[in-house]
Amino acid sequence: MKEVDYIVVGCGLASISFCEKLYKNGHSFVVFDDCSQQSSLVAAGLYNPVVLKRFTEVWKAKKQLSIALPVYEGIEKRLGIKIDYQLQILRLFASTEEQNLWFSATDKPSLESYLSTTIIKNSNINVDAPLGFGEVLQAGRLDTETLITYYKKFLKEKESLRNEVFVYENLSINDLEVSYNNVKAKKVVFAEGFGIKNNPFFKDIPLNGTKGEVLTIKAPDLKIDFAIKSSVFIIPLGQDNYVVGSTYNWTDKSNNPTEEAKEELTSKLKAFIKCDFEVVDHVAGIRPTVKDRRPLIGAHKDHQNIYVLNGLGTRGVMIAPYVANELYDFIENNAELDKEIDFRRFTS
Repeated sequence: MKEVDYIVVGCGLASISFCEKLYKNGHSFVVFDDCSQQSSLVAAGLYNPVVLKRFTEVWKAKKQLSIALPVYEGIEKRLGIKIDYQLQILRLFASTEEQNLWFSATDKPSLESYLSTTIIKNSNINVDAPLGFGEVLQAGRLDTETLITYYKKFLKEKESLRNEVFVYENLSINDLEVSYNNVKAKKVVFAEGFGIKNNPFFKDIPLNGTKGEVLTIKAPDLKIDFAIKSSVFIIPLGQDNYVVGSTYNWTDKSNNPTEEAKEELTSKLKAFIKCDFEVVDHVAGIRPTVKDRRPLIGAHKDHQNIYVLNGLGTRGVMIAPYVANELYDFIENNAELDKEIDFRRFTS
């Protein structure tokens, strides 16, 4: 029987952020992952402190960035990888009204450090942007696929990863500990993303799930080294490859890419990109979304050693380390959970 402090179920952004907190504080743990949830893997990975549709600040943007970026830097150094890339994000202006709204937003104290007051003129003949761009500051891209791939290697080397389906019925619980197959632990944290819908301990939490699809294209003539946000995002990956996304589907809960989404993305891209491109990859995943766009964190009502870490939605790169900190302090330091992220906010 292997004895650890924690069992963690899932290996996406939420789980990795929580494991980092455990690792840095000397706690032992085992991660169970069956690779069924793809939202972290198919994420574009942008971290951006501004909601670019409405020109408003992302919820707790400053705090989230101050926690997240050092976490990713620490992982880079320890694992010898590069995952965090500074990236210029430009918001394409579709009208003079949008320009005016942008300048109004730059006057807001919460946004002045994130929005440039200088309009960037377009000089690329393959981009249709006669009104130019607004530049988002303090933004970047996290290579989530490289992060997850190398973090799993790190866990395997520590003999802390089990690539298998977690069978909930095999979990035995008492007030002092839990046991699962040949692992005994003090606590369990479920960080399964949309997979939580199959979890009998937390199946009733109000997680909606929103399917997102993204394309990878090859566009040799485009030659941009910055991300553009218009009706869709286009994000450079290097070697003339770009990510284009994303779609939002609230009814389809499969991980299967669809022709409808592909057509939607290519059609919106062609509205502002004026060169040929080839679709070289197309992936889909279910984002763990919540109606009030806040995470779902907390302890099971009947079992105080079972916890949930979920509901990161579309901004997992920024939110994950912040909520991992919050849950860790709640468990280990008896800190109060922020009511905005406590999943019990939905219970009467």
